[in-house]
Parts: sequence; C-alpha cells; structure tokens
Amino acid sequence: GCHLRQALVSEGCILMGAEIERSVVGIRSRIGQGTRVRDSLVLGADYYESLEEIDRAQAKGLPPVGIGGDSVIERAIVDKNSRVGRGVRLVNEAGVQEMDGEGYHIRDGIVIVPKGGVIPDGAVV
Repeated sequence: GCHLRQALVSEGCILMGAEIERSVVGIRSRIGQGTRVRDSLVLGADYYESLEEIDRAQAKGLPPVGIGGDSVIERAIVDKNSRVGRGVRLVNEAGVQEMDGEGYHIRDGIVIVPKGGVIPDGAVV
C-alpha cells in the first residue's frame, strides 16, 4: 500500500502505507502508516527492535527506532538508529537556516536528526 516516486528503498525495510518521493530509504528502515517522506535521506538502522525492546522503550517514553505513523518528513536527513515519533512534522516551515534543538539540528535549511536522535510524538520542527 505504499506510493514510491523517484525513490530508492534498501533491503529489509518495513514500510506501511507510506508515501515516499525523491528520497533514499536505508537498510532496515521502519516507516509507519500514513507517513510522507519527500526530498529526504533516511539512513535506517543497524538492527531490528524486538517487540519486547519496543515495549521497554515506550515504557521510558521513547518511540520505536524508525519513523512513526502519520508523520511528514521533508528536506531532512534522519541518521541511523533514530527514533521519530508518531505525528511528527520535520519540515522547517519557518525557513530557519542554522539552529540546534533538542534531538535535531538545522544546517543550510535542512533538518538533521543525528544518529540515535529522538524526536517525540507530535513534535514540529
């Protein structure tokens, strides 16, 4: 149920009803239902999380490794093993050129989630 346009998707990805356009999706990436990824680089993960690991992370308030459902990712780089929650908008609507935030950086207008970074559910960047 995914829509891919001008996209490269690596092996081992779990994509559920996502829309991916002009983007590269790295190995073992997990992208949730209803998520849109445009003009972005998602580097994936070094490992798959087990259901027990996902439950433990959620008990600590962390989203699973990957990108949660109903998110919008545009002109962004999401590094390996990052955790982007549900309903997140990484779009830089304000057009900020340089900034450091909690769990992310903006360089030359591009939102960057560093390796192992965490963006909580519903965050807007």
